[in-house]
Amino acid sequence: MAAVIEVRTYRTVPGGRETIIAMMTSCAMPVLAEIGMKMLGPFPSCEDADTFVWLRAFPDAGSRDALKQAFYGGDLWLNELEAKVMPLIAHYESVLVEDTVGLWQVWPDANQ
Repeated sequence: MAAVIEVRTYRTVPGGRETIIAMMTSCAMPVLAEIGMKMLGPFPSCEDADTFVWLRAFPDAGSRDALKQAFYGGDLWLNELEAKVMPLIAHYESVLVEDTVGLWQVWPDANQ
């Protein structure tokens, strides 16, 4: 089974992009990596000061729900980040794509 990648596009409330990126980079990314998700980004939009994109990768489609539940059902999200992050998000979209080029195997380490 091939790895899958979520392409997540966020539009923040005006002026919220840097705050949410800082919180997600410093708090969420280490936990997501620890539970087995791979993250790449953030990629701030060059055309819109309130938009950015993340890529989240999973070893396969079958592992996606369990890994997401491990994060969104966890203490960090429920007791710290959710109340801070969600008010900053005006809109988000997620598109799940199949990793047809083998990016999972060569995914860059976000901690380097």
